[in-house]
Amino acid sequence: MTARLIYVMGPSGAGKDTLLGYARKRLAAEGVVFAHRYITRAEGGGENHIALTDTEFEARARMGLFALHWRSHALSYGIGVEIEQWLKLGCTVVVNGSRAYVSEALARYPRMTLVHVNAAQHVLAARLASRARETPEQVAERLARRAPFVVPEGATFVQIDNSGRIEDAGAAFVAAVQRVALTG
Repeated sequence: MTARLIYVMGPSGAGKDTLLGYARKRLAAEGVVFAHRYITRAEGGGENHIALTDTEFEARARMGLFALHWRSHALSYGIGVEIEQWLKLGCTVVVNGSRAYVSEALARYPRMTLVHVNAAQHVLAARLASRARETPEQVAERLARRAPFVVPEGATFVQIDNSGRIEDAGAAFVAAVQRVALTG
Protein backbone atom coordinates (compact mmCIF):
# COMPACT_ATOMS: atom_id res chain seq x y z
CA MET A 1 0.00 0.00 0.00
CA THR A 2 2.57 2.63 1.01
CA ALA A 3 4.86 1.83 -1.93
CA ARG A 4 2.88 4.44 -3.86
CA LEU A 5 3.70 7.24 -1.40
CA ILE A 6 6.23 9.78 -2.67
CA TYR A 7 7.81 12.06 -0.07
CA VAL A 8 9.30 15.19 -1.66
CA MET A 9 11.80 17.21 0.34
CA GLY A 10 14.71 19.58 -0.07
CA PRO A 11 16.08 22.87 1.14
CA SER A 12 14.06 26.07 1.09
CA GLY A 13 14.42 27.67 -2.32
CA ALA A 14 15.01 24.40 -4.18
CA GLY A 15 11.77 24.97 -6.09
CA LYS A 16 9.74 22.10 -4.64
CA ASP A 17 6.41 23.93 -4.96
CA THR A 18 7.12 24.92 -8.57
CA LEU A 19 8.14 21.35 -9.35
CA LEU A 20 5.03 19.94 -7.66
CA GLY A 21 2.83 22.36 -9.59
CA TYR A 22 4.51 21.38 -12.85
CA ALA A 23 3.95 17.67 -12.17
CA ARG A 24 0.37 18.16 -10.91
CA LYS A 25 -0.65 19.61 -14.28
CA ARG A 26 0.90 16.71 -16.18
CA LEU A 27 -0.20 13.82 -13.96
CA ALA A 28 -3.80 14.76 -13.14
CA ALA A 29 -5.27 12.07 -15.41
CA GLU A 30 -2.92 9.32 -14.20
CA GLY A 31 -4.32 8.61 -10.71
CA VAL A 32 -1.65 10.68 -8.97
CA VAL A 33 -2.90 12.73 -6.02
CA PHE A 34 -0.94 15.67 -4.60
CA ALA A 35 -1.71 16.13 -0.91
CA HIS A 36 -2.21 19.58 0.55
CA ARG A 37 -0.06 20.58 3.47
CA TYR A 38 -1.64 22.23 6.49
CA ILE A 39 0.67 25.01 7.68
CA THR A 40 0.49 27.66 10.40
CA ARG A 41 1.34 30.35 7.82
CA ALA A 42 -0.86 32.54 5.65
CA GLU A 43 -1.67 31.26 2.16
CA GLY A 44 0.31 32.53 -0.79
CA GLY A 45 3.69 32.33 -2.43
CA GLY A 46 2.69 29.63 -4.90
CA GLU A 47 2.56 26.91 -2.26
CA ASN A 48 -0.34 24.46 -2.30
CA HIS A 49 -1.34 24.54 1.37
CA ILE A 50 -4.17 25.20 3.77
CA ALA A 51 -3.48 27.89 6.36
CA LEU A 52 -4.33 27.09 9.98
CA THR A 53 -3.86 29.02 13.19
CA ASP A 54 -1.68 27.44 15.89
CA THR A 55 -4.83 26.60 17.86
CA GLU A 56 -6.50 24.95 14.85
CA PHE A 57 -3.37 22.95 14.09
CA GLU A 58 -2.97 21.70 17.65
CA ALA A 59 -6.65 20.70 17.82
CA ARG A 60 -6.35 18.71 14.58
CA ALA A 61 -3.17 17.04 15.81
CA ARG A 62 -4.89 16.00 19.07
CA MET A 63 -7.81 14.56 17.09
CA GLY A 64 -5.45 12.46 14.95
CA LEU A 65 -6.27 14.26 11.72
CA PHE A 66 -2.67 14.25 10.48
CA ALA A 67 -0.93 11.23 9.00
CA LEU A 68 2.34 13.16 9.36
CA HIS A 69 3.15 16.40 11.17
CA TRP A 70 6.25 18.30 12.25
CA ARG A 71 7.65 21.70 13.20
CA SER A 72 10.21 23.61 11.19
CA HIS A 73 11.29 27.24 11.10
CA ALA A 74 8.80 28.15 13.88
CA LEU A 75 5.84 26.79 11.86
CA SER A 76 3.75 23.62 12.13
CA TYR A 77 3.26 21.44 9.05
CA GLY A 78 0.85 18.54 8.56
CA ILE A 79 -0.28 16.03 5.96
CA GLY A 80 -3.90 14.98 6.45
CA VAL A 81 -5.04 11.43 7.23
CA GLU A 82 -6.93 11.46 3.93
CA ILE A 83 -3.76 10.11 2.31
CA GLU A 84 -4.45 6.79 4.04
CA GLN A 85 -7.71 6.40 2.09
CA TRP A 86 -6.09 7.49 -1.15
CA LEU A 87 -3.35 4.86 -0.72
CA LYS A 88 -5.94 2.16 0.08
CA LEU A 89 -7.74 3.06 -3.14
CA GLY A 90 -4.54 2.48 -5.10
CA CYS A 91 -3.66 6.11 -5.79
CA THR A 92 -0.09 7.27 -6.07
CA VAL A 93 0.19 10.01 -3.42
CA VAL A 94 2.76 12.82 -3.47
CA VAL A 95 3.46 14.78 -0.28
CA ASN A 96 5.70 17.76 0.35
CA GLY A 97 7.67 16.76 3.44
CA SER A 98 10.69 17.81 5.48
CA ARG A 99 14.23 16.45 5.49
CA ALA A 100 14.31 16.80 9.28
CA TYR A 101 11.21 14.61 9.65
CA VAL A 102 12.11 11.90 7.15
CA SER A 103 13.07 9.29 9.80
CA GLU A 104 9.66 9.59 11.48
CA ALA A 105 7.89 9.47 8.11
CA LEU A 106 9.85 6.33 7.13
CA ALA A 107 8.90 4.70 10.43
CA ARG A 108 5.23 5.12 9.50
CA TYR A 109 5.61 4.49 5.74
CA PRO A 110 8.75 2.34 5.32
CA ARG A 111 8.15 1.60 1.63
CA MET A 112 7.68 5.18 0.45
CA THR A 113 9.95 6.75 -2.16
CA LEU A 114 12.03 9.74 -1.10
CA VAL A 115 12.58 12.48 -3.67
CA HIS A 116 15.20 15.05 -2.72
CA VAL A 117 14.99 18.26 -4.74
CA ASN A 118 18.08 20.43 -4.64
CA ALA A 119 19.59 23.41 -6.44
CA ALA A 120 22.94 25.15 -6.59
CA GLN A 121 23.74 27.43 -3.64
CA HIS A 122 23.51 30.64 -5.71
CA VAL A 123 20.11 29.54 -7.08
CA LEU A 124 18.82 28.84 -3.56
CA ALA A 125 20.03 32.27 -2.41
CA ALA A 126 18.32 34.08 -5.29
CA ARG A 127 15.04 32.21 -4.82
CA LEU A 128 14.96 32.80 -1.06
CA ALA A 129 15.66 36.49 -1.56
CA SER A 130 12.90 36.80 -4.17
CA ARG A 131 10.28 35.34 -1.78
CA ALA A 132 10.81 38.31 0.57
CA ARG A 133 9.75 36.26 3.62
CA GLU A 134 13.08 36.83 5.35
CA THR A 135 15.68 39.57 5.67
CA PRO A 136 18.94 39.20 3.72
CA GLU A 137 20.62 38.29 7.01
CA GLN A 138 18.07 35.54 7.70
CA VAL A 139 18.54 34.16 4.18
CA ALA A 140 22.32 34.08 4.70
CA GLU A 141 21.86 32.31 8.05
CA ARG A 142 19.51 29.76 6.50
CA LEU A 143 21.99 28.99 3.72
CA ALA A 144 24.92 28.79 6.15
CA ARG A 145 23.25 26.19 8.38
CA ARG A 146 22.23 24.01 5.45
CA ALA A 147 23.32 20.47 6.20
CA PRO A 148 23.82 17.88 3.48
CA PHE A 149 21.05 15.30 3.26
CA VAL A 150 22.03 11.75 4.16
CA VAL A 151 19.85 9.05 2.62
CA PRO A 152 18.51 6.71 5.31
CA GLU A 153 19.74 3.15 4.89
CA GLY A 154 17.45 1.02 2.75
CA ALA A 155 15.32 3.92 1.52
CA THR A 156 14.18 4.18 -2.08
CA PHE A 157 15.66 7.48 -3.21
CA VAL A 158 15.58 9.83 -6.21
CA GLN A 159 17.64 13.03 -6.51
CA ILE A 160 16.34 15.93 -8.68
CA ASP A 161 18.55 18.91 -9.52
CA ASN A 162 16.31 21.95 -9.98
CA SER A 163 19.05 24.52 -10.65
CA GLY A 164 18.10 25.12 -14.27
CA ARG A 165 14.97 25.07 -16.39
CA ILE A 166 11.78 23.82 -14.72
CA GLU A 167 11.07 21.75 -17.84
CA ASP A 168 14.22 19.69 -17.22
CA ALA A 169 13.71 19.08 -13.51
CA GLY A 170 9.97 18.71 -14.09
CA ALA A 171 10.42 16.00 -16.71
CA ALA A 172 12.77 14.10 -14.37
CA PHE A 173 10.28 14.38 -11.50
CA VAL A 174 7.29 13.36 -13.63
CA ALA A 175 9.24 10.32 -14.85
CA ALA A 176 10.11 9.36 -11.25
CA VAL A 177 6.46 9.63 -10.18
CA GLN A 178 5.34 7.57 -13.17
CA ARG A 179 7.87 4.83 -12.29
CA VAL A 180 6.47 4.66 -8.75
CA ALA A 181 2.91 4.60 -10.08
CA LEU A 182 3.73 1.69 -12.40
CA THR A 183 5.70 -0.38 -9.89
CA GLY A 184 3.92 0.53 -6.64
